[in-house]
Amino acid sequence: MHSGPADRIATLDILRGFALFGMIFIHFHQFFRLSTPEAGRPPGEAWIGHIAWIGIEEKAWATFAFLFGVGFAVLMRRAEKRGQPVVAFYLRRLAALALIALLLDLFTGFTVLLDYVIWGLPLLLIRKWPTALLLAVAVISAGAWTIEPLGAGLHRWAVLGREGADRAMAARVRTVRPPPPAPPNNYRAFVVSRVRLLQFRYSNWRAFLPGSTFTLFVLGLLALRRGIFDHPREHLRVIVAFMTIGLVSWAVVWWGLPHLPVGFAPQGVGLMMKTGLGVVSEQWLAFTYIGALVLLLAYRPQWTQRFALVGIAGRMALTNYVLQCVVIFALSSHLVFALHLRPYYYTLGAIVLFGVSMILSQVWLTRFRYGPLEWLWRSATYLRVPELRR
Repeated sequence: MHSGPADRIATLDILRGFALFGMIFIHFHQFFRLSTPEAGRPPGEAWIGHIAWIGIEEKAWATFAFLFGVGFAVLMRRAEKRGQPVVAFYLRRLAALALIALLLDLFTGFTVLLDYVIWGLPLLLIRKWPTALLLAVAVISAGAWTIEPLGAGLHRWAVLGREGADRAMAARVRTVRPPPPAPPNNYRAFVVSRVRLLQFRYSNWRAFLPGSTFTLFVLGLLALRRGIFDHPREHLRVIVAFMTIGLVSWAVVWWGLPHLPVGFAPQGVGLMMKTGLGVVSEQWLAFTYIGALVLLLAYRPQWTQRFALVGIAGRMALTNYVLQCVVIFALSSHLVFALHLRPYYYTLGAIVLFGVSMILSQVWLTRFRYGPLEWLWRSATYLRVPELRR
């Protein structure tokens, strides 16, 4: 199960590669799709959207977040084996990632890496906590976003009654929700709008509430600690249990919660109930995907070689993620090419872009030890410039 420099876990690289493709496909779906009425679409086009929303969107993001937690645990394990002080070098690692994330947000509008930086910090503080406590943290984190609005909704319900609570909630939404900003008409205005959006976002205390991202970080840390990726066949029951939880949770969100009778409650409370309070989430289907791939590679190791190109792209996940964000922004933004495509074509575009990423990654890694951004990130982390050429 191990290959490559520094005793890499091949399964993790392959998972990163598949998650990268999922992100590319979802970004094509989000940024390129035409707003055409369903009646005017060719047969089968609607299914591409359904597959994106139901089967891939939240799951690709969840896989990346889970793998960040696993990668953190791998980093800690290697540092402790070498006797390195982990706090200083991990903080440098997060600082370097913060710079990359900030530039990516300002110049392309892709935001997810900033959340990784923010929630990577508390992960350092709790890394040695016992498993039971970390599982409790994961569950609380998943539902943290619902605690305040649910509590406020229940309070309004108790004080004002159901109809009064609905009126109060509607008035609050009208007061709080700002008018949508006008689209920027040049690139400088776009960057300025991103700066203002960051200021608005991080001036709100809710931006610092944990959520599913931190939950997935914690579970990734626990998975590596338990040996899921080192010896998966010894942990079959745990893997299958999480695969089952993921599948059931996903099915409940899509086909159970929408039919939950909540007419007796105010709209705000009913909405929280229909979201599963954050604890029941469609994102957890990622556990099913991850577990299936881990078991496939554990019981049919020949598939590791068959997925080698996917793993090569996964070894350069940071570089490839940033590259695809830049490419997709340039192609889709109204400030550059403003392309809009039918689902068949943007699906083909996603496949082509991922194929190019795999080929470029292989060409690069035959000559160099690390991807370009991975090399810069490593240099900042260890305060030394590692050998790049093979």
